[in-house]
Amino acid sequence: MQRIRIATRKSALALWQAEFVKAELLKHHPELTAELVPMSTQGDKILDTPLAKIGGKGLFVKELETAMLEDRADIAVHSMKDVPVEFPDGLMLSTICEREDPRDAFVSNQFRSIAELPPGAVVGTSSLRRQCQLKAQRPDLQVRDLRGNVNTRLAKLDNGEFAAIILAAAGLLRLGFAERIAGYLPVEQSLPANGQGAVGIECRT
Repeated sequence: MQRIRIATRKSALALWQAEFVKAELLKHHPELTAELVPMSTQGDKILDTPLAKIGGKGLFVKELETAMLEDRADIAVHSMKDVPVEFPDGLMLSTICEREDPRDAFVSNQFRSIAELPPGAVVGTSSLRRQCQLKAQRPDLQVRDLRGNVNTRLAKLDNGEFAAIILAAAGLLRLGFAERIAGYLPVEQSLPANGQGAVGIECRT
């Protein structure tokens, strides 16, 4: 029986996505066995520096790609918004799964929208793209970098560090946090990242 080793990050969202891919593989190919190979990436380890300053997208995929090239994994599951345009020699993107809601989500325990935020309110997001679009609309807000997994970011909001945070809606929906979404940002207000909400499968060529 053929075994498929699936490289994935260790975050709750990454594991959800990898388990989804595993289930789909086994549903369509019951003759296979599949196992997850969880690992931490540089993007998971460096949490005190904005992503744009330490390398951007590739920080979340390099270790998974190395595992495939070294034959420690057969495929890797990624959030497509984290995947660079170019792939290393010997690797390719084989599949993009059905996309979840690609929009950004406004999350707050006090306010229902960006418009409701008072001047000087502190808003958190890890994305330079979101930061720039938010500052263009509301230059009076304090926009601060917010790193960590979904649960960590929600905890920082609940602890009062932020009046609101901006996250990808897809991650919240997949992890069962739909009730935390105060509102969805229209694409005219916050253009999502390329591939946001989509799960991709990378493999050897």
